[in-house]
Amino acid sequence: MKKLFTLFLVVLFSFGLAIGEASAKRLGGGKSFGKQRESVSQQAAPKAPAPAAAPAKPGNRWLGPLAGLAAGGLLASLFMGHGFDGIKMMDILMMLGVAAAVFFIFRALRKNAVPQHMPAPAGNMPYSAYEAPAAAPLAAGSAPLAAASSRPAWFEDEPFLRQAKANFIRLQDANDKGDVNDIREFTTPEMFAEISLQIQERAGKPQHTEVVMLNAEIAEVVTEGDQVIASVRFSGLIREEQGAAAESFNEIWHIQKAASQPNASWFIAGIQQAN
Repeated sequence: MKKLFTLFLVVLFSFGLAIGEASAKRLGGGKSFGKQRESVSQQAAPKAPAPAAAPAKPGNRWLGPLAGLAAGGLLASLFMGHGFDGIKMMDILMMLGVAAAVFFIFRALRKNAVPQHMPAPAGNMPYSAYEAPAAAPLAAGSAPLAAASSRPAWFEDEPFLRQAKANFIRLQDANDKGDVNDIREFTTPEMFAEISLQIQERAGKPQHTEVVMLNAEIAEVVTEGDQVIASVRFSGLIREEQGAAAESFNEIWHIQKAASQPNASWFIAGIQQAN
């Protein structure tokens, strides 16, 4: 019976501290869903930047389980050495003391990672704030698009990308806070339903996502039926948990609006992982 109880404590400590390592995720959870475009996925992806001056992720990932096993091992040693024969109140206090010590050591180790901050750009506005009635050529150095004939004459790369980057950061913050009202303004009903479900699955628990480095480029702009679809490739470094190492990401957001309504709002119709 005592051995079973000891094993239970080892598992409990390991599992309990590992919960602290549960992965919080950026908007979309790092998944592909909604509208997907094979023509865009086949394009060559830019090289993902390497995290600079960031602690190794594997170390952070295993701090919880290792600390839990260490604590469980200590308790097992006490039990097997008959340190807790006839468990009394003092024994329970000792167990709580061990748990508290492991907890503070765990927090101290995680604080060794030095967070890097990138200020959010000012003037975050919905995609609908971008309207370009005048025709504009492709940005300098851009390669001709395969479907250039269906690219609207009024679409301008630079203003759109500037606002897309601002909205990317804004939506990460809304997702962290579980602000579904803000997310609704930028997404199609299908995308909103999926993102809302992801927020519900974490029981509305707030999280912290830090965009350390963000690049954006137009992958494709086409007109299909009554929809103009702008596919934007986002890449860079993102930290999905405080104190953790920043990790590279590479995903494409498909953003669409009604072609027959030049003043209509843009909505995110799909997120496609490009890795």
